[in-house]
Amino acid sequence: MNPDKKIIINGLLDRVNASPYLIVIDYTGLTVKQFTELRNRLDAGGARCTVAKNSYMRKVLTEAGLPDIGEGLVGQTAFVMGDSEVFAAAKVIKNFEKEFKKPEMKIGLLGNAVLDGAKLKAIADIPSREAVLSQLLGTILEPASMIARVIKNKFDPEGESSPKEEEASAPAAEAAPVAQEAAAAPAEAAAE
Repeated sequence: MNPDKKIIINGLLDRVNASPYLIVIDYTGLTVKQFTELRNRLDAGGARCTVAKNSYMRKVLTEAGLPDIGEGLVGQTAFVMGDSEVFAAAKVIKNFEKEFKKPEMKIGLLGNAVLDGAKLKAIADIPSREAVLSQLLGTILEPASMIARVIKNKFDPEGESSPKEEEASAPAAEAAPVAQEAAAAPAEAAAE
């Protein structure tokens, strides 16, 4: 084998082995400016987009012991790998596709599982780990927040009562003189 080819294949093999996922995209029709923008967005999300010959990637996947995805390695393909979550990379590609109508996610690997384009798009819709943890924390803290609001309304440090307490105490204050007059009337009648 040509030494240059061996260097390229070894570099790809290192990236594939270091990444928990591989997404194959068809970038046909993307301009250089658009492809650069896609790479920049992927870089920001912890992923890297690499263009290599399909035959090189077939060899790399064989050497890495990963499933054969030969049917996806046709045409102008680029390979997205990274050390972060697959959700972020898939979301970037899906959003980019909505914006520019390209590229298309063809096939992917998540560990040893082969994923088609539809499954990759479904993965893109899953919230990130941080978003799920944030939602969980909000759910856990909601009862405590409600108790804190009730306590604050009940015991306002400035001594002001809440509007609800004023509304509730107003009818009672109006009813007090009427009750006093009604109680005083029998006492006056008995005194006469």
